[in-house]
Parts: sequence; structure tokens; C-alpha cells
Amino acid sequence: MSNAFDIGARLLYRDALLLVIDKPPGLPVHPGPRGGETLTDHLDALRFGLPRRPEAAHRLDRDTSGCLALGRHAKALARLGKLFAGSAVDKTYWALVEGSPAEEAGRIDLPLARRSDDPRSWWMKADPAGDPALTHWRVLGRADGRTWLELKPVTGRTHQLRVHCAASGWPILGDAIYGAAPRGSALHLHARTLSIPLYPKREAITVTAPPPAHIAAAVAAMGLQIAMSRAPS
Repeated sequence: MSNAFDIGARLLYRDALLLVIDKPPGLPVHPGPRGGETLTDHLDALRFGLPRRPEAAHRLDRDTSGCLALGRHAKALARLGKLFAGSAVDKTYWALVEGSPAEEAGRIDLPLARRSDDPRSWWMKADPAGDPALTHWRVLGRADGRTWLELKPVTGRTHQLRVHCAASGWPILGDAIYGAAPRGSALHLHARTLSIPLYPKREAITVTAPPPAHIAAAVAAMGLQIAMSRAPS
């Protein structure tokens, strides 16, 4: 990324309270201990006349692409925060994984905990004494020893989908932390859809982000077509 990065071109949805953008892979949302460019550096371009920039209402890993919800001001951010914390937001991800699940659909109910007591560490592990974590999944396609999955996290634990897939025997393609991919590999995990019940008397706001080039290319290399896949459930 660079200062020439056009965040406005990645805007998927806008109203008085909410923005949803298509976050590119490789760009962290918030500043980290190592410094460097973050999504926050670009958010002033999305003020659209308001006195302060919008802020992210939830987490999305640096290497994960796709739908990211932003609250346009403090009250909007508080409302969105409650929805995400209460698991009221329906989230759908796409992932390409190494290997192939035995079934066509299922659930992963596996508690997670930090690997280390170091508060700076975000690496997680499966741990029966950890926080509850639940993911529903279904197969969208299979080919060449890889599987294209739809993942729907019910809880929102750090690295939940990555750990759940790896613990199930099918790590996400390009995962250098929980899989066997070399460092610097492109993670094949995409936040495909958000459905947010922001307004009580209206239908939920549903926003979909197109897959990034590396995921689209990987799906095509499997002989599958994104346009013909089953819609997120």
C-alpha cells in the first residue's frame, strides 16, 4: 500500500451511521508495535463532511480481505459495537483450505485461548479451558486436494477461523502461523458478507465484497466459478 491508495474506491456501503469498505489484504486496521502503514491512516478520506473520521467497529486481521464495518461517529460506533459483541451481526467468510473435510457441512465447537501470557501476542490455540468459539462451515467446491469453504463464525474470537480450520486438519491456504505456508504467503481468507441489523424497524443491511485477485485466481485454478457458487446462506 501507499499514500496513493484510494480508500474511496473500496467503499461498498454508506449511510448516516455506517460505512462498509472492502479492506485489501496485507493492510492492518490499527497501528501495531512495529509501526508502518495502517488502514487508520486513510480514514480521514471517508469523513464525508463529518468533523471526525470513522472508526472500525470490529476486527479484521491484516492478511484478511473483505467487508469491514466503520462507525461514522461515537454513537454509531457504540451501537455497532453492541451488535458485534452480542453476535447479532451475521458474518460470512470464504476460505481456501489445504485438504478436504469428510462431510459437506458441519460445525466446529472448539474453545480458544492465547498461546502466550504476553499481552502483545495474538497467537491462539485450541484449549478446553479457553473461551467458547463456534464456527459453522459448508463446502462450496473441491479440487486438487483443496477445498473452497464458506465459514460463518458465531463467536468472534481472535484468529478463530484460522485456528478452527487448522485444528480440523485443513489449514487455510497461505497461513504461515497455523499452517505450513512460508512466511509472506498470501492468506486465502476473505470476509465475503456482513449482515447488520442496525435499524430495528428495517431489514438488516447486507453488504458483499468481491474476492481479491489471489483468491479469485485460486478458485479459477481449481476449475470452479465464483459466479456459479451457492449464495451465502
